[in-house]
Amino acid sequence: MKKIVSVALALAMLLLSVLTLASCDTQAAKTPAEKIEAGEPLKVGVIQYMSHPSLDNCYEGIRAALLSSGIAMDIDRQTGSAASADNDCGITAENMVASGYDIIIAIATPAAVAAFTATENTDIPVIFCAVSDPVKANLVESNELPGDNCTGTSDVLDLAAQLALIRAMQPDVKSIGVLYTSSESNSLSNLAVFRTLCEQNNIELVAKAVQSASDIPAAAADLASRVDCINNFTDNNVVNNLSVVLTAAENNGIPVYGSEVEQVKKGCLAAVSIDYVALGRVTGEMALEVLRGADAAKTPVKTITDATPVINTEVLEALGMTMPEEYRQTADTVVTE
Repeated sequence: MKKIVSVALALAMLLLSVLTLASCDTQAAKTPAEKIEAGEPLKVGVIQYMSHPSLDNCYEGIRAALLSSGIAMDIDRQTGSAASADNDCGITAENMVASGYDIIIAIATPAAVAAFTATENTDIPVIFCAVSDPVKANLVESNELPGDNCTGTSDVLDLAAQLALIRAMQPDVKSIGVLYTSSESNSLSNLAVFRTLCEQNNIELVAKAVQSASDIPAAAADLASRVDCINNFTDNNVVNNLSVVLTAAENNGIPVYGSEVEQVKKGCLAAVSIDYVALGRVTGEMALEVLRGADAAKTPVKTITDATPVINTEVLEALGMTMPEEYRQTADTVVTE
């Protein structure tokens, strides 16, 4: 009799364990949309490749969009260090996946690649921000139909407008220098487009590749001595070391053109600038759509192309240049901060 009771008790405990595990699995499988419906706070991870004004502006827009939703959420923003950003982003992404975050928002291509890799074989969606060429970065199959649990916003530079600005500022320009990071897919895409535009306008493009921040001082000094001006893309490594590029250009009496307003505020002469706060806000709104139930794999990438000419009048005067007539009414003006 005791043996029968013992067996029955063991079976009951086993059944209880199975039911408990099933309950836990059901709870763990709750979707973000179901959590929103239940009023449960969401775990939102934001991985920012590194800290510089453009990417900081992206985050401000993302944060504003998320907070305006009224949805309960804990936003965990992690930023890579300048010395080891790629490694930092990879570790952060893996930790967020292990901790069961509901969504990961990644700012800049390397951060997006890290998040995309870490979330493979999971249900955690990735929403990227400021990725110029998500197809080339292997984040989506196409901008129209991403295909995987990943979508976001693309900051396509209007390089034709940028070259027109340079030619208006320097009508006799014969050569333009570009410093770029060889591992930055966005820079490679932009370089190919810009090279074609320069060839069409009989302008020599002198491109110099770097691999890390330590390569920039020598590369910038060499480049500045060989060209009429330098043009920046949204290359995170170069932008994070913009002061080095500006010093090299100043030593050679040539201007540097940026890709957005924050670079112009730091001392670049001019740029056709995308609004990165607005880009971040669109990214945040896309993240909210996915959290509410939209399928990231079927959500088209949103491409932001609207841009405004911005000219630093202080740098303009220092270089002894004048404001082109065609930009007097259309360009925003700033001074060095």
